[in-house]
Amino acid sequence: MQLRKMMVMLAAVSSMSLALTACGDDATTVESCTSDTDCSSGFCNTAAGVCMDTCESGSDCPDTEKNCDVLAGSGKTQKVCQCQTNQLCNSGDSTDLVCGTTSKRCEEPGSTPAACTKDADCGAGNTCNTATGVCSPAATTCTGEGKATCAYGSACYSGTCSAPPAPTCENYQNFSNKAALGTTGPIIFKVATGTVTTDTTFCTAATPKRVKINISAYSDTAWPATSAELNGLFYVVVDGTPKAPSISSSSGNYTVSGQRADIVANLCVASTSNTASLGYYFTGGNFFCYQANY
Repeated sequence: MQLRKMMVMLAAVSSMSLALTACGDDATTVESCTSDTDCSSGFCNTAAGVCMDTCESGSDCPDTEKNCDVLAGSGKTQKVCQCQTNQLCNSGDSTDLVCGTTSKRCEEPGSTPAACTKDADCGAGNTCNTATGVCSPAATTCTGEGKATCAYGSACYSGTCSAPPAPTCENYQNFSNKAALGTTGPIIFKVATGTVTTDTTFCTAATPKRVKINISAYSDTAWPATSAELNGLFYVVVDGTPKAPSISSSSGNYTVSGQRADIVANLCVASTSNTASLGYYFTGGNFFCYQANY
């Protein structure tokens, strides 16, 4: 009888030990998610793919994640428990946890995405707040032109973020290297006809009319200092053949302002020519069709 009691007591102690271990594991496990419905708390940090505990004040949060505040860049108003420093994350028995820049949870290094530095680091339809390193949904309305506050690959047109015009010209239809296009390279958002002159110094006698084509584009990658260093920009003729555009090295033909570059490409045509079907693209970027009338 005594032996049986002892065995029962040992079994009970063993069960308790397992239960405590399980509880400890649960306390340090971070739920993964893609939407709020994946989380028992009802709050998913979609930028990091982890669930977060909601709170009203710091007293609702564990000591390691005591900052109860709205999650920057989430677009949500509910406060959540967030870590603040690596030191506080290791205030218990842990020694190698870090405060995730994106997750705002105490985590093993590299367990969630690193902070973004450019829009290309974020998912489709998101932009990077480079000050906080947090990805958040891009705006749908905007002011000005170019990228503005739009997602990478879109541009601001009449106050609305939308993709540049889809290419339908013959230049694009006959262009065989469509694999060179994409949405991560420089994005051309506007093309316009500039000045038209007769210039037999720049052009040949057979094609004396010089037409300047103004190309506006933006890029997450820094633009080169001069047009001579500009690589990956192509002019596509009607039969689909890509060629290097003619860009003068003189002042005013290549202007960079932040992410934006304004480039003046030259077209030499016959004196009787008054229209041309044009195509331009950067490697990894969009194809922009333009019918120049001059």
